[in-house]
Amino acid sequence: MRALCAEAVDPLTIRRAYSCFPSGVTAVCGLLDTRPIGLAASSFTGVSLDPPLASVCVQNTSSTWPMLRELPRLGVSVLGQDQEKVCRALAAEPEDRFTDTPWEAGSTGAVFIRDATAWLDCSIHDEVPAGDHGIVLLRIHAVIAEPEAAPLIFHGSRFRKLLFAG
Repeated sequence: MRALCAEAVDPLTIRRAYSCFPSGVTAVCGLLDTRPIGLAASSFTGVSLDPPLASVCVQNTSSTWPMLRELPRLGVSVLGQDQEKVCRALAAEPEDRFTDTPWEAGSTGAVFIRDATAWLDCSIHDEVPAGDHGIVLLRIHAVIAEPEAAPLIFHGSRFRKLLFAG
């Protein structure tokens, strides 16, 4: 067995270790007045079936999250494998994020990215401080899902596609 080195527990080493775990990519979006705001999050996970809860982790330094957290509903869109450009736009300057990003608003004010593999209409259930991030628990109120559609995957600090056998 290789020896673990406690001295190597620095942010770059931890980031490298985290990059070994593939994750999907989501967009967390809502309407502020009449304009969409949102961010990309690769830390989305299902938490509970009863009640229906999911979580995302958001950096404490985010300038978008303080605006999103005040909205009554948020749309979580699970991005599809061909939506790398959308993900990059959601990580750009806030005023440019929706310039070329196709979206639509639900009746609750949640904003969804078109052609995503799933849409979840959510409200904030709870927030938990966690170091340089916050863990946001989201209560799911409505959902549309297309599990046959391939998701966008982030692994090894780059986007990848699933390979299907069969």
